[in-house]
Amino acid sequence: MSARRGPAAARISEPTVRRLSHYYRVLLEVEAEGKRLISSHRLAEREGITSAQVRKDLSMFGSFGRRGLGYQVRHLREEIRAILGLDRRWKVALLGAGNVGAALVLYPGFSAQGFDIVAAFDRDPGRIGQRLGALTVQDVSEFQAAAARESFDMAVITTPVRAAQEAADLAVAGGVRGILNFAPRKLTVPGHVALRSVDMSVEFETLSFEITRERSSRRRRPPG
Repeated sequence: MSARRGPAAARISEPTVRRLSHYYRVLLEVEAEGKRLISSHRLAEREGITSAQVRKDLSMFGSFGRRGLGYQVRHLREEIRAILGLDRRWKVALLGAGNVGAALVLYPGFSAQGFDIVAAFDRDPGRIGQRLGALTVQDVSEFQAAAARESFDMAVITTPVRAAQEAADLAVAGGVRGILNFAPRKLTVPGHVALRSVDMSVEFETLSFEITRERSSRRRRPPG
């Protein structure tokens, strides 16, 4: 049984959405194993959280299971798929066709989840005209015409830092509703455009901090 309520976006926190993505992946694994039912305890165990947190997260979108029986794996997967907007195809434009951009275009997992990178753009004459898989890198000056033709839903920015805000402005002007930014700088976009940033340098620095702290802790620990 389900009753998706479609709650206001402002009421759903980013950590909750991220956990939904994790639940979705667990359900894919469990379904591949041939399991038909899953408990909130098992969903929680795989994610290192409490079963109460799983039930709380899911209850924000409706009622999906039965007490004592758990959740039907396929049904819950389909419900979360719809909640995350994965029951449709998304057209994605790439701005910046360097090494990172090329790797993203060639990664097959995005298409499998419904995210189709349908166009790639750059301003470097050395890259324009190159092939990236099935795509030909276009001059960034052609972005607006392509956006009008393709109706891009999202844009991925993998430009150098100095060009990132300009790329974001171009994407917004082209009507995209979401931007995934890999450039290591903060971008400014209008409130109606969703923005997510992935700064790999910060992630490495966070790992470095954790490792350094652990080593320092071991050095301070008195011998037992």
